[in-house]
Amino acid sequence: MTIEEKYQHWLHHPHMTEDLKKELENMDETTKNDAFYTDVEFGTAGMRGVLGAGTNRLNIFTITKANEGFARYIEDHGEEAKKRGVAISHDNRYYSREFAEASAKLLAMHGITSYLFDALRPTPELSYAVRHLNCFGGIMVTASHNPKEYNGYKLYDENGCQLVPELVEGVINHVNEIKDELDLKIEVTPEQEKLIHEISADVDEPYYKDILSIQLHPELDKKDFRIVFTPQCGTANVPMHELFKRMGYDVVYVEEQCAPDPAFSTTITPNPESPDAYVLALDYARKCDADIVLTTDPDADRLGVGCRKGDDYVLLTGNQGGSVLLEYVFSQRLALGKMPENPVMFNTVVTSDLGEAIAKHYGVETEKTLTGFKFIGDKIFKYEKNHEKNFVFGYEESYGYLLAPFVRDKDSMQSCTMLAECANFYKKQGKTLLDVLHELYNTYGWYNETQQSIGFVGSKGAEDMANMLAKLRADSPKVIGGAKVVKTEDYQAQTVVCGNEQAELKGFPKSNVLKYYLEDGSWIAVRPSGTEPKCKFYYCVKGANEEDVMKKTDLYQNAMKELIK
Repeated sequence: MTIEEKYQHWLHHPHMTEDLKKELENMDETTKNDAFYTDVEFGTAGMRGVLGAGTNRLNIFTITKANEGFARYIEDHGEEAKKRGVAISHDNRYYSREFAEASAKLLAMHGITSYLFDALRPTPELSYAVRHLNCFGGIMVTASHNPKEYNGYKLYDENGCQLVPELVEGVINHVNEIKDELDLKIEVTPEQEKLIHEISADVDEPYYKDILSIQLHPELDKKDFRIVFTPQCGTANVPMHELFKRMGYDVVYVEEQCAPDPAFSTTITPNPESPDAYVLALDYARKCDADIVLTTDPDADRLGVGCRKGDDYVLLTGNQGGSVLLEYVFSQRLALGKMPENPVMFNTVVTSDLGEAIAKHYGVETEKTLTGFKFIGDKIFKYEKNHEKNFVFGYEESYGYLLAPFVRDKDSMQSCTMLAECANFYKKQGKTLLDVLHELYNTYGWYNETQQSIGFVGSKGAEDMANMLAKLRADSPKVIGGAKVVKTEDYQAQTVVCGNEQAELKGFPKSNVLKYYLEDGSWIAVRPSGTEPKCKFYYCVKGANEEDVMKKTDLYQNAMKELIK
């Protein structure tokens, strides 16, 4: 069908809801084109998109289509899978509760049990609930750190890990079988309603206890140590209030950002990767003389931290926060005799090399995965089965950390717990987290990790992004910013090129990623986002000192801008 035919089909369909019909009636041609030029993509990261009417939007019909595909996938695995069922949670966004309830009802129509949280809960607690309740899978309704206009839908396997590509393919195949999402109607009988179970403290309490168990020095005196915390109007408010209280910390909460708010009206952005997310929290910190500032994103899988720098505060990047955590956790595990045999840490192909250097110092092996915590969760599961290695840490540059594998996704509740202890521990030694980071640079070399993004809009944008990547592949750069490219990895072509030699890139599934290694130890990676219409450029720049890495960063970023013109 053409865009106009799709539009008319939606506008006049008897199942169309009143709110979506009104939106359709008020669409201009540009909005109509973007809403119907394609179907919202259901991929390896689930779905994420702008809320609204249309096949390229998140709404009750596109969510129901995804749920129908997941239900058929569960049916493929038999009656036992249906009986074990699905855990379901959601964040604070517009329509999140409605989408979660609709998910439970659609599953019930297929005879599938579900366990629906009584109110919003963090993404990591959903991962925990899947394992705790021995479910066959999980559904999390969230758009993570995206703006208020977005929502999303993520699927989990029986290990509490987001579906990896080989598993999600089975769901996608069923989703693609559905010709018209508007023909799917949710009607649940009283008998089917009995398959929907509400969960609450019965999962909260064991989750809290497991988080508290990761502390390495719970006996540390909490006096004269103060935290400012904000959940960014999202799901971390209740759990972190409870956990901080049990641990005995002095916490000042950013009250304006504690209540769930789908409009995020009291924050510039809920994304911990942006300095704008910290504006109000830093005001609080200056007034109450806090030692650190902690902020989670709305679904509470990511954590950002601000730490002391003289009389003010500096924000750590996801790579920097991960490096400081690694130093603390590994050094203290060794000191306490809690480092297991054959320890392994997981991070991604776009995560800083500094973490690997720290891990090596403490005898911890590092394994790389593609971007997406599902790949880390999958590795945890495989080593849990074969006992060859023991997980001790997992993290991504995008502010996601995991300390203990009772969750199989990044977990800001665990991260808050450990970062608070880490900052308190070093304060007792007269150090800030920034002091620790600079000690790491002086030991392992100076690093500067940055990102740049190029956004693309609509069908023309998707075409432009594909052409940009095709151009980079057709004319692979030999020099970037005056530095020789000594190795190029193409994760889609599965090749490694060093000079005139080409070899197979092993150990990774195919992915649309390019990575350039430079002669000075720096690297640059290019990756289209799996959840947003944009392409990301990652820079890990290594140099002799802070001034050196900052100059090189500017040089390499400007050089990449010229390459993609």
